[in-house]
Amino acid sequence: MTDQPPYAAIAADLRRRIGIGELRPGDRVPSTRQLARQAGVAMATAAKALTVLRNEGVVVARPRSGTVVAPATAGTDPTPAEGSRPASGSEPTRDRLLQTAVALADAEGLTAVSMRAVAARLGVSPMTLYRHIRDKDDLLASMSDAAFAESPLPTDLPAGWRERIEVAARGLWAVHQRHPWLAHVTPLTRPLAAPSLLAYSELMLAALLDRGLDPITAFDLNVLLYNFVTGIAINLEAEARAAAASGLSDEEWITEQTPDLDALAGSGRYPAFATVLSAMGRLDGGYDLVLDRLFELGLRHLLDGITLTPTCQN
Repeated sequence: MTDQPPYAAIAADLRRRIGIGELRPGDRVPSTRQLARQAGVAMATAAKALTVLRNEGVVVARPRSGTVVAPATAGTDPTPAEGSRPASGSEPTRDRLLQTAVALADAEGLTAVSMRAVAARLGVSPMTLYRHIRDKDDLLASMSDAAFAESPLPTDLPAGWRERIEVAARGLWAVHQRHPWLAHVTPLTRPLAAPSLLAYSELMLAALLDRGLDPITAFDLNVLLYNFVTGIAINLEAEARAAAASGLSDEEWITEQTPDLDALAGSGRYPAFATVLSAMGRLDGGYDLVLDRLFELGLRHLLDGITLTPTCQN
């Protein structure tokens, strides 16, 4: 028996199970609720154990999957020795630095990214990174540019303005799905000077100008379209964090909330909500809030609105 705190003991046991192959990359680890029950501890203690493992890169939170064992390519040893450090290697290139930072953000979220954390994964001193990156803001901007550069826009574009905006918007949505942290990089009022991102705005702006809109209206609508994409995408990482913190899948969470929702619907104070909830209950298989479907619905209505926007020739 050791004197380590209960959360550390839970984390150590999960490391052991991962190390011997009982839990393999991609396998879902026990939920916070399950760990708390098995160890006889509070939910907060079990949640802290999972947080420790996420910070180490041993496990990652996945939307609609909960917390799973990190893939072998995540860049960390799933069973690190206490106090161990990565082996020192040659100085990384700028591309390798950015690939490592992007992989870290993909696995653990934007809050896990720091000059120190990226340097640790590369096995170098944090000062080494400053030969390629000015500061953390420069790192985040460069990471974003690298993420958007992975998916260049097609060169064979449709002729219609609406169809070209659809290409750009769906491209942005796809990039944010692969890299949910992108929605958290910077406020809308502080745009990034990222060439690969600007390519999407260039396509949208050109399409809006072809629609006959004046430049200022075109710019405002371009911002609105971008904010629409990021506004939905911001839920991707939030969903993963919520699943990891609660230990519940979306389905499990809504099951727990159902009695309270039914009580609100039956109170008579919210008739419109009661009507909608009743309609959801009649759906074959129930209702699922699918972000892809919301994206397509919102994009269609935004473009319908742009179709009705007066042009500068009118």
